[in-house]
Amino acid sequence: MARGVNKVILVGNLGNDPDMKYTQGGMAICTLSVATTTVRKDRDGNTQEKTQWHRVKLFGRLGEIAGEYLRKGRQVYIEGSINYDKFTGQDGQERFVTEIIADEMQMLGGGEGGGRAEPRERPARPAAAPRREPAAARQESGVADDPFTDDDIPF
Repeated sequence: MARGVNKVILVGNLGNDPDMKYTQGGMAICTLSVATTTVRKDRDGNTQEKTQWHRVKLFGRLGEIAGEYLRKGRQVYIEGSINYDKFTGQDGQERFVTEIIADEMQMLGGGEGGGRAEPRERPARPAAAPRREPAAARQESGVADDPFTDDDIPF
């Protein structure tokens, strides 16, 4: 019996700045609004544009990077899977949500800020978030110190 494939690839522009949140355990959750536009000609030869908006969620380190470097207007490549969810709202009505759960993200183009993305300050993590040991403490403990840390690499 064959397995199914749930794969989404988007190349679009951010409609707003990333929305960063953290779980109680300290895991980052970044929500993006990505617009993709298709262009076609109608029967009369007029150009017609259609824009679709996609809600994209990035988790963990990928979410932290997106929240730090992405800005409204920036072009982005997203690869992941589509997720449909249903819940009951406070008014008792059933609501449906479609989201893209990203596995990969690449920053493209310059967006509004030009070709270079400057990191912004991160929102504070909850108190329960695990902290990394400083490089000096790793050296004292005998752990080999790598010249590059995960924080130095933006993707």
